[in-house]
Amino acid sequence: MCAVAGSARDVTIDGRTVRVTSADKVFFSERGETKLDLVEHYVRCAEPLLRTMGGRPVLMQRFPEGAGGPSFFQKRVPKNAPDWLETTIVSTPNGTTSRAMIAADVAHVLWAVNIGCLGFHPWPYLAADPDHTDELRLDLDPQPGTEFADVVASARELRTLLDEVGVTGWPKTTGRRGLHVYIRLEPRWDSYQVRSGAVAIARELERRRPDLITAAWWKEERGERVFVDYNQNAPHKTVFAAWSVRARVGAQVSTPLHWDELDDIHPDELTLATMPARLASVGDPWAGINDEPQSLEPFLAMHERDRGNGLMDAPWPPVYPKQPDEPPRVAPSRARSTD
Repeated sequence: MCAVAGSARDVTIDGRTVRVTSADKVFFSERGETKLDLVEHYVRCAEPLLRTMGGRPVLMQRFPEGAGGPSFFQKRVPKNAPDWLETTIVSTPNGTTSRAMIAADVAHVLWAVNIGCLGFHPWPYLAADPDHTDELRLDLDPQPGTEFADVVASARELRTLLDEVGVTGWPKTTGRRGLHVYIRLEPRWDSYQVRSGAVAIARELERRRPDLITAAWWKEERGERVFVDYNQNAPHKTVFAAWSVRARVGAQVSTPLHWDELDDIHPDELTLATMPARLASVGDPWAGINDEPQSLEPFLAMHERDRGNGLMDAPWPPVYPKQPDEPPRVAPSRARSTD
């Protein structure tokens, strides 16, 4: 419930009152949605949001002037954060630590929205169990020259692979041009093992549909194909959350889907304005995501097969230390030029 105080609103939820300042400030220019509209979105989808993000550390990307304005990423919670805000220590690839917010409840989410966080980037583990990564996140990233139909076709190839090994995947829009497919894992593996599983999936999909899908890390090798970004599973990586709102003027939402919806939707149509009707008619397509955690073993077996066949590790992003058995970190064209 909201109480009015000038342009501010006091929103009471989860037993706490969160002050939303400048509530009538326009955050999304296409239809004029305000900070308060964004708050109401997260209140409306509180249950499905916490089903996927609850209990996880989150990286905040703050847009003080709203979508289209300047932004900055913030891991550390500010010093003036309220005493009730739950936090945990997270690390970067180089070992730097920060005290990050935990998405403990919707009051935490609204506090972050009030300081200009439009959407959230959660870690792939629960703050209570940082040693076990319980999400494998497959990012189907369309390259120049591809269409959303190509992303959908790639997602169907991925689902076929998952069905073959008896693993359930959960698709969502990214809020931009691509799709994410999540696999909720049993809390048994660390982030290095999960990344190895993602590498194996990407390579297998490329083998099956080299005309459509690529696992190539270097952009110059991808062509007009859909890139399966396995490095979204590298340690300490975060991915844009389900139900989060992108910093686009149209307020597009990263929206969970049923598999049979893929041919009937377009990411640009899933917005703050369309979410209330969608929630009322479709509900949460990910309602069962936590019911039966999946095994990583089929993908680790694929990974071991590939390594046994002579494949090296796939390239890592440049911010990570050099990894064992990793190929040279130089684009093929630059490597040839120095020969």
